[in-house]
Amino acid sequence: MFFVSRLGSLLRRCNRTTIVSELKGFSRAYNESSLQSSSRFSVPEHCDRCLISRFSSFQAFKSLPKNLVDHTTRKMSTTAAVLNSTAVEAANSGLKLLVTKGPHAQKAVGIWLFGCAAWVFSLVVLGGITRLTRSGLSMTDWKFTGGLPPLTQEEWVQEFEKYQQSPEYKRINKGMSVEDFKFIYWMEYAHRMWGRGLGLVFSFPFAYFIAKGYITRQLGLRLSALFALGAGQGLIGWWMVKSGLEEPRSEWVQPRVSPYRLATHLTSAFVIYCGILWTALSVVMPEAPSGALNWVHGATKIRRLALPASFIVGLTAVSGAYVAGNDAGHAYNTFPKMGDVWIPDDIFSMEPLIRNFFENTSLVQLNHRILAMTTLSAIGALWFASRRIEVHPAVQSLIGATLGMAALQVTLGLSTLLMYVPTSLASAHQAGALTLLTFMLLLVHTVRKPSPALLKCLASVSKPSTVKVL
Repeated sequence: MFFVSRLGSLLRRCNRTTIVSELKGFSRAYNESSLQSSSRFSVPEHCDRCLISRFSSFQAFKSLPKNLVDHTTRKMSTTAAVLNSTAVEAANSGLKLLVTKGPHAQKAVGIWLFGCAAWVFSLVVLGGITRLTRSGLSMTDWKFTGGLPPLTQEEWVQEFEKYQQSPEYKRINKGMSVEDFKFIYWMEYAHRMWGRGLGLVFSFPFAYFIAKGYITRQLGLRLSALFALGAGQGLIGWWMVKSGLEEPRSEWVQPRVSPYRLATHLTSAFVIYCGILWTALSVVMPEAPSGALNWVHGATKIRRLALPASFIVGLTAVSGAYVAGNDAGHAYNTFPKMGDVWIPDDIFSMEPLIRNFFENTSLVQLNHRILAMTTLSAIGALWFASRRIEVHPAVQSLIGATLGMAALQVTLGLSTLLMYVPTSLASAHQAGALTLLTFMLLLVHTVRKPSPALLKCLASVSKPSTVKVL
């Protein structure tokens, strides 16, 4: 309606030259306002083409003689030209894409990486169930490529005889039947083969995408490092299991894997998961969400708070590995006190002092409790501070979801402790730790610094525009 009324007033006014001049000025002003209301996230690659097609009705003016266009229109001061050039610069040179060959390749690589991340997640959960059911020491040998499981009764008996020589059978499972042994064997076998399956799911599409030219050098190097770390994870796993097949130093100590090696194995899995997930997010979301310059400034403030909180989340997850490795969850099944006291008397009973932080059951559980409450407090403070900061609505929603996940994770941990570590709750608690880490990783990735080209574009948009009409 505005355009029609403006056109009518022009027709009632002076000659054709003035009409053309006014329409050209209106076209540029309308172009500017459309640019300012563009996507809130990032400048699309087809921005310039979209603007041309949107105002195709004005292409007829190109056929008019140049002397019909008022000279004063060339002196109009608008930001449309600036915005167009900056948008093209942001789309063409501001982003360093990890995937070439267009959106189709970007989508294919992104789906593949997200699938690999989900596979690692399930592998971590399966490993936790394997440990909780005391199945991890059922296979007393290891081959890098794996092999077929026992298929006949004679083969099962042979595997069972190997297990009967282990300290775990002699001290914990003495008298176990072959049928009971099959359950723990299948658990460990499934965990190992699921890990080898991840190697196939990762390597074959990786080679295919390289052959198709989808993957840049930067992405190829990053994924190669993750693949090498994944291959080494199998060796770390056997190194961990081997420690549980050795005779304990005391007859009063139950056979179990070294807490140091268990923590190394779990931390390595977390690193692989975070690396794949971060890479997948960078492929599908090469630019940080940003619709205004003040949102970018707000994201910077959030990032300064989110990074320390993420470190605390990761540290708490690693401390949980030492709780599992020392069976510390069975020590003090009360809360908030540990038994009848707040702090046990034997937290520094080992020599040298540093051993207590990794091997002393009392101090290991106390540390995990303190870190868990610190994590919840840090994320709660992040949420409270974000309410006073102007940020993208998606960031605000993500912080709220992270706080809810942190509260759920603390609830799962307390329930696991008070109910004497049932397998279902304990495995859910481990999955919750990885889920909370996922939320923090997504938050940090979302509030990362935008590219220089996008910052320049947003700065241009934020400047007030002036339209000079004669």
